[in-house]
Amino acid sequence: MKTICLYFEIHQIIHLKRYRFFDIGTDHYYYDDYENDRSISDIAERSYMPALNVFHEMIKEHGKAFKLAFSLSGVGIEQLEMHAPQVLAKLQELNETGCVEFLAEPYSHGLSALANEECFAADVKKQVEKMEQYFGKKPTVLRNSSLIYSDDIGAQASAMGFKGMLTEGARHALGWKSPHYVYNCAMAPNLKLLLRDVDLSDDISLRFNNSEWEGYPLFADTYINRIASLPEDEQVINIFMELSALGIAQPLSSNILDFFRALPACAKAKGITFSTPTEICMKMKSVGALDVPDTLSWVDEERDVSCWLGNPMQREAFNKLYSIADRVRIANDPRINQDWDYLQASNNFRFMTTKPSNVGLDRGIYCSPFDAFTNYMNILGDFMNRVNSLYPEEIDNDELDSLLTTIKNQGDEIEMKDKEITRLKAKVAKMQTEENKLKAAVDKAKAEDKPAAKKCAKKSEAKAPAAKKAPAKKAAKKDK
Repeated sequence: MKTICLYFEIHQIIHLKRYRFFDIGTDHYYYDDYENDRSISDIAERSYMPALNVFHEMIKEHGKAFKLAFSLSGVGIEQLEMHAPQVLAKLQELNETGCVEFLAEPYSHGLSALANEECFAADVKKQVEKMEQYFGKKPTVLRNSSLIYSDDIGAQASAMGFKGMLTEGARHALGWKSPHYVYNCAMAPNLKLLLRDVDLSDDISLRFNNSEWEGYPLFADTYINRIASLPEDEQVINIFMELSALGIAQPLSSNILDFFRALPACAKAKGITFSTPTEICMKMKSVGALDVPDTLSWVDEERDVSCWLGNPMQREAFNKLYSIADRVRIANDPRINQDWDYLQASNNFRFMTTKPSNVGLDRGIYCSPFDAFTNYMNILGDFMNRVNSLYPEEIDNDELDSLLTTIKNQGDEIEMKDKEITRLKAKVAKMQTEENKLKAAVDKAKAEDKPAAKKCAKKSEAKAPAAKKAPAKKAAKKDK
């Protein structure tokens, strides 16, 4: 039986303000608050809330027959907390239905997986804790920023305890294979891979409202018929996109939400179900390993990382940023950590791209890639000075490695103690349960013994007067 895995990304760009060379050392605030407020409020009103309301109505109508998944970047959550808390409230309502899964991803929506393993692990762990805080459950499936993946990244995801990972069904990675199967990481067989169907996903997110597209207009029954006509053994259809595609990339006037409303009924008529990523990872076996030695993503025709690291400016900014990753972790300053998250966001590097793209790129305040590079490097220069003031650059590498080893050992020790505390809490809870059961059994036994005790007492009371009268009769005979 075929099943559709529907997934949406929620991330918000943190807009940097115009920051000039002479601001370095005097201004440590890097963000355009007005633009951040305006953009997230606009997206929430035109996209997030209408789409989430429709999904909620669909779940009410179809129940467990309709399921979907979301992931939220940590920086995106922070923007929603400040400017559009109603979106988070609606996501919590959806969570309560039991038909929605929330996935893990890097908190910063950054490129740390390409630079620093410890940084990547910390980035993901921070977002996982945020998701647990909001939705009460630890994610078991990971999606990296922009579905960035390679064999090495998959091995690290497996080591972090994830059951599965989402990535792109890129032709250069698949070759003759189909994206409609479950695969596993070549370096970690326990990690299952769900591959995005590029055409079916982009038909909705990129082409739905394009009147010049040969598939226009796209109707729900036509779409489901295409899925139903796939070979019988191709059972997993992964449709992944940004949530902002519904309302921003494809305006609401295109009837994009009516299209989604009709999908469950059309799917049911063809015997097609909806599943969450974890359900697929738990129920379906891998058909084999997928070798991805070179990094892929879901961006541009090349489906690689060249849109972020394709020119010397981008690589210079990237290398400069992650050259201080270890020092940032050692400093562990709250304000530094927040700026670190925002400066890692992948869009900062995307604005510097010189590649032509089929998808329009809005550079915001920047008039060119070089303008974006210059502004970012000015901010990064000030940020690096702040980091070095907390942890001086002159400290040699041996001392830095020693401190990092100490921090890692402390982290491992804390993790072990946390596990021991969890184990002991579970043991105490089990003992408490047994004690409660024993107490209940004793109370029940006492309750059952009370009637018998009362009968014995009554018999004793009845015999006692007769025993007292007998001596009186004997005494009367003696008197006679």
